[in-house]
Amino acid sequence: MKKIVIIPTYNEKENIAAIIHAVIVLGNQYHVLVVDDGSPDGTASIVKGLMQEHPDKIFIQERKGKLGLGTAYIHGFKWALANQYDYIFEMDADFSHNPLDLDRLLAACENGADVAIGSRYVKGGATENWPLDRLIYSKGGSLYTRIITGMPVKDPTAGFMCYKHKVLASMQLDNIKFIGYAFQIEMKFASWRLGFKLKEVPITFIDRKIGISKMSKGIIKEAVLGVLSMQWQSFTGRFIKHIKREQL
Repeated sequence: MKKIVIIPTYNEKENIAAIIHAVIVLGNQYHVLVVDDGSPDGTASIVKGLMQEHPDKIFIQERKGKLGLGTAYIHGFKWALANQYDYIFEMDADFSHNPLDLDRLLAACENGADVAIGSRYVKGGATENWPLDRLIYSKGGSLYTRIITGMPVKDPTAGFMCYKHKVLASMQLDNIKFIGYAFQIEMKFASWRLGFKLKEVPITFIDRKIGISKMSKGIIKEAVLGVLSMQWQSFTGRFIKHIKREQL
């Protein structure tokens, strides 16, 4: 079974070599795809250097300019589908997600889940080094999302994920419209509404120690309004028509 970990980057030179190494040394033969948005700090050059050492395990897709987290993942998903990967992971570059937890997400999908979610808010999950205001925003946003959508996911903005190939292949990925944290909600909502089984796996999320957070007020606003938009489209029947890929 082929496995790929997609890591979007923008100015991650301090973290990128270490996170890639931490993934490829795992025993389950994970490959890594970096989607870099024209990082001016030389992130892409570091990745290309590592590719010379591991040409069959490390790949890069370069984009011109900072185009957003959601579009980076969509770009990566399309690449992974085209290259026939069976399990497709999302992971941050900054070690807020522990690479050792990849095996636990994989196990969840191997044992019946279609989508595995690295969750901070199920039993056994936790956060470390978060300021109180960020924790309040995150937990409040998660509760708000569950109330509005009815989706049975306690951590809907989680960005540590494993998708089976069939889940992403069933979607019109170009119709995923959000780019920030609302993207993470939209992907889970689409998977759930298409009838796939979602499983939350407890993880400890550790706030980044190196580099700058990409969080902004605009991203939070997008998530708040995006949840309302998704639920309205679902209520009117447009969401599934908009997102479902017609099977050949």
